[in-house]
Amino acid sequence: MYDWNDLKAFLAVARGGSTLAAARGLGVNQTTVARRIESLEAALKLKLFERGQTGSRLTEAGHDLVAEAERVERAAERFGNRAAGHQRGMAGAIRVTAAEILANHMLMPGIAEFRRLHPEVQVDLIVTDRPLDLEAGEADVAIRSAPALAVSDLVARKVGEYDFALYCSRDYAARRGVPTLETLGSHDLIGGELEMAEGPGMAWMFRAAGGKAPVTRSNTMSNLLHALKAGLGVGPMVCQAADLERELLRCSPLIEEARGASWLITRRDLKDTPRVRAFIDFFVPYLQQLARSQVERGARLQAQAAAANDAAAPGEAVLS
Repeated sequence: MYDWNDLKAFLAVARGGSTLAAARGLGVNQTTVARRIESLEAALKLKLFERGQTGSRLTEAGHDLVAEAERVERAAERFGNRAAGHQRGMAGAIRVTAAEILANHMLMPGIAEFRRLHPEVQVDLIVTDRPLDLEAGEADVAIRSAPALAVSDLVARKVGEYDFALYCSRDYAARRGVPTLETLGSHDLIGGELEMAEGPGMAWMFRAAGGKAPVTRSNTMSNLLHALKAGLGVGPMVCQAADLERELLRCSPLIEEARGASWLITRRDLKDTPRVRAFIDFFVPYLQQLARSQVERGARLQAQAAAANDAAAPGEAVLS
């Protein structure tokens, strides 16, 4: 059996091209490096380097084993990181829940960046539009609206505000005309199933349309977004997501009663757990900045679309 320190010496010589360069990189003397290479070659019964005046060159066997040694190196690093994480209370999993549209548009890129900073933390994302019960342990962290903090053991940090408006696709507007509040009752409306039936803006839209029945229903915000993009009709959608979709057209003022905020929520007893604290400290500013950026970008896109539609013939939607 060979020693891990022998493998480190092997990789250092392979990368540095000589025992002298390897010794400098490892912070040991050249004799120690040479002795470790000899020990590894004896254990493997293989010659790993051809020694010459200009340095050490890998043999065919040595070259073939470099990749395997690097895998051992990465595994040793992961082992060390995880052990250090346990010492700090960082290692382990965090169960995070969010609605699908938020998970896809905002959380996924952030989770990738968070994992680069904290590779010992496993983030398990539970995607559902149904609010999970954090106090019952269904998740550790939630990103959602309207936390009921006064009657719970939950704590929250605000991460952004959101608005709703009615949207349709540009294709739909080209076929049926651009919907307005005055003409809404003559248009196809997309309603909601289950929790979505009481979702932000739904009741407002159907009141504005005079109680007209929907032509189809969606049971998640993500599904509603896709239904709008498919040209099935008109529906309420969060502006921070819909304004980024070039094929969608905003066709109402902001719906005041649907305005809300997103919060990062966890249990009081979890908030100072190192891995949960690291998640909070990373994602609160990350989501706040991302929300601001999305609002600014969405406003630019909607302004460009409005300018294009103003230049079109009356009642005609511009396709992009």
